[in-house]
Amino acid sequence: MAHDAAIAPLPSSAFTPKRRRVVQGLGTSMAALSLGGLATQTAEAASSEQSPAATAHHQEAGTSTRFFTAAEFAFLTAACERLFPEDDMGPGATMLGVPDFIEGQMNTPWGRGEKWFMSGPHRTGPDNLGYQLPYSPRQIYRIGIAGTQAWVRQQHNAPFESLPPTTQDAILTALEHNATQFDALPASAFFEQLRSDTIEGAFADPTHGGNRHMGGWKMMGFPGARADYMDWVDRYETPYPYGPVSISGETG
Repeated sequence: MAHDAAIAPLPSSAFTPKRRRVVQGLGTSMAALSLGGLATQTAEAASSEQSPAATAHHQEAGTSTRFFTAAEFAFLTAACERLFPEDDMGPGATMLGVPDFIEGQMNTPWGRGEKWFMSGPHRTGPDNLGYQLPYSPRQIYRIGIAGTQAWVRQQHNAPFESLPPTTQDAILTALEHNATQFDALPASAFFEQLRSDTIEGAFADPTHGGNRHMGGWKMMGFPGARADYMDWVDRYETPYPYGPVSISGETG
């Protein structure tokens, strides 16, 4: 069962959804509650729940649910938007298609963990030992979403996506600070998977399903897949004057 400690409402300043905080370390990436039976019950319930908002979003985007249930996708959409919210700098995760990007990655060899060394022993250790959990990204999301929703329902009697933004931020902060764990999955591991995938979805080439209309690249002034922009590399005070180009040839 979940830890006895409730999710104490955190000050809104504890999790300020500003882009500069979300994209810390972005340069390098662009260059290349143990709940037991309760978590299982939530996962089973998620399979049967239908979210009209999530379903409508899928239909509008021209996609179909390939891995996430409608209820899981509703959580994913809300959480991504709080991690990467729309502001005066540009669109948020939803407009950029980040949830669709993450869903698309679930049915790839990466999502299934097919190219990872997944054999035991799985031991807790320093970061330089590499990934030590027995879960693929698909499993991290399935366990993490079910665990979070069950934990949130215990504390707030409602699913994550229906809560006010400040409460959602406090919950995400609790996950980031590893306030609990889901079975053997630390909450912070789920949060980091979600955070890193949100950033990738906002800034990856649009051919992968995110960065819709190259909105992420436009916000950063990134040229995309242009063949040559070396003449502009050393012009630090001069914005790049041309729009970005996708691998597909789409221009922005």
